[in-house]
Amino acid sequence: MDILEAAIHLFARRGFLATTMADLSRAIRMTPGALYWHFPTKEDLLLAAIEELHQRCLRAFQLPGDDRERPAREQFQSICERTHLLLREHREYGIFFAMLAAEAADSNDQVAEAIRDKLALYVTTLERLIRHGQQMGEFRQDVDALAAAHSLLGGLLGMLVHQNLFRASVDYDPLYRAVMLIHQAGLVQATGFDCVNASQS
Repeated sequence: MDILEAAIHLFARRGFLATTMADLSRAIRMTPGALYWHFPTKEDLLLAAIEELHQRCLRAFQLPGDDRERPAREQFQSICERTHLLLREHREYGIFFAMLAAEAADSNDQVAEAIRDKLALYVTTLERLIRHGQQMGEFRQDVDALAAAHSLLGGLLGMLVHQNLFRASVDYDPLYRAVMLIHQAGLVQATGFDCVNASQS
């Protein structure tokens, strides 16, 4: 676990391409030989870190199943709140996925596929929730549910990278609220629903 924790933080800060096994061994305070014994390649370590972080996010998000009884707006608000709190406390989680997705898309098919596989679960959950809201008349009918789900997830990941760059002058909370307001305005019917204000508590 210590190895994966250090790897997550280092990959989030430096990316996959710029991080070497020597960098990782120093961060973990382990000899290179011992690190190679656990993970023969940097890619093996990265894939294990992706899986570890994915499991942490699943536990934190508690993604809803196919719940047709609860209003979609209520489920969406719950996801907003958990996402806000998790990324406020662990911004490196989102930066990790964003950095690796940007690097691996054109340089490492195996890593790119692993990232797509994990992120697809969140996209599918959001898409299903949006479709449920459309069927119930809570969300707009003219919105493409899959595109909206990708847009929301991509917007949040991009926001985290941007805020990290401007962290000396830009705080996380206002940017999060802005991203959610934009998506909320484009998604929900004019019913007074406001997941942004609810997530500030």
